[in-house]
Amino acid sequence: MANIKSQIKRNRTNEKARQRNVSAKSAVRTAAKKVRLAVEAKDLAKAEEALNAAFRLIDKTVSDGIQHENTAARQKGELQRLVNSIK
Repeated sequence: MANIKSQIKRNRTNEKARQRNVSAKSAVRTAAKKVRLAVEAKDLAKAEEALNAAFRLIDKTVSDGIQHENTAARQKGELQRLVNSIK
C-alpha cells in the first residue's frame, strides 16, 4: 500500500479507469456475440442491426483510448466478413 498521498489518489483513479475499461471491453464482446448468433441463425436484418451496434461500441472504445485502432479495425473486418457471408 502506498504511503504517499498523491499515489493513494492515483491508485483510486486507476482502479476506476480499469473498471470502466473492463466494462467497455465486455460490451464489445457481447455485441460481437450478438452478431455471430444472428449470422448462425441466418437472420440478415438482425445481423446488420447488431453489426451497426457493434461498430458503434468498437469505435467508442478507440476514441476513449481503450482499444488500439488496428485491433478495432481487425474486429470490425471480422464481423463484416461474417455478415457478408450470409448475403
